[in-house]
Amino acid sequence: MFGLGMPELLVVLVIVIIIFGASRLPQLGEGLGKAIKGFKKGIADSNEANKDASKPENKS
Repeated sequence: MFGLGMPELLVVLVIVIIIFGASRLPQLGEGLGKAIKGFKKGIADSNEANKDASKPENKS
């Protein structure tokens, strides 16, 4: 995952806990999850729009 091993991820987690505090971690996780979900939805919508635009129209 992005070239990060378990030790690096633990260091990042400790730094996040120090900066934001343990009480705010659930809020940060929720916000991150919503952001990722929105990003994936936007990508899927964009791909769907591109597929629709590339289909030739039947003009009879």
